Amino acid sequence: MYKGLFVTDLDGTLLTDEKTFNPKDLAALKTLREEGFLVAIATGRSAYSFNGLIENLEMRGAENRLVVDYVSFSTGAGLMDYADGSLLRSISLTEDEVCTIVKYLEASLLDYMIHRAVPETHHFLYRQHGEENPDFLRRLDIYREHATSLPPGCVNCPGKATEVLCIVPGDRGDSVAAMLQKVFPQFSVIRATSPLDGESCWIEIFAPAVSKSSSIAWLAEMLGIAKKNICAVGNDYNDEDLLGWAETSYLVNNSPARLKNLFPVVTSNNNGGIDEAIGRWLKKI
Repeated sequence: MYKGLFVTDLDGTLLTDEKTFNPKDLAALKTLREEGFLVAIATGRSAYSFNGLIENLEMRGAENRLVVDYVSFSTGAGLMDYADGSLLRSISLTEDEVCTIVKYLEASLLDYMIHRAVPETHHFLYRQHGEENPDFLRRLDIYREHATSLPPGCVNCPGKATEVLCIVPGDRGDSVAAMLQKVFPQFSVIRATSPLDGESCWIEIFAPAVSKSSSIAWLAEMLGIAKKNICAVGNDYNDEDLLGWAETSYLVNNSPARLKNLFPVVTSNNNGGIDEAIGRWLKKI
């Protein structure tokens, strides 16, 4: 029987701004695992993006293996076993749901990407309406080989999808996120700060059961771990539901100011925030 579950966000929390791991944080995770706790990552990245990062950082070998047991990816739309990469759970939007979302985004002239269902989430269709949107183009450039432009005037739906992602400049983030949350109460509409420029707003529209908290709750039930024995750490709006759900939560200091009144704050992602959070949690329990 495991003592508990420690859950950390990836970008801006476990990862430093340089997209590397702080040795103090890795040592703390290793100690936690040796003391009988499980470790999970809950990330907005797709499985493809996550695995690419781990390969680039050479964290797969026996000598330098990331001490993680499970990965909740695509903001909870998928869950996998880290050891063998096997898929444990996935949730998709239906074709009709995708059509409903796309028709509204088209009418609103919002730029969007339709990501295919797990495990092909890194493949996507996209539409840009021509307004200045540097972060949208930046993301498109990164994943160009997996992207397909929708023909002009085409609103045909591609079938099931993991999510529909809308990207807007930061100064429009509050208004567009609020609008989409109001228009689509039947879906899970989750706001996140762009991990690319740190300013633009990404608004992800998922099936209603998708969130980081629901994914980790499902995992905890599967493992037989009570919520009172779960700790979560994050840094952004898309972590808020997970931090609010977990028994113990911490926010790294590089988080948006409006979130810092909601959760206890530890040092930043660049200075060992995970190490501090683990230390405080172990003293608490």
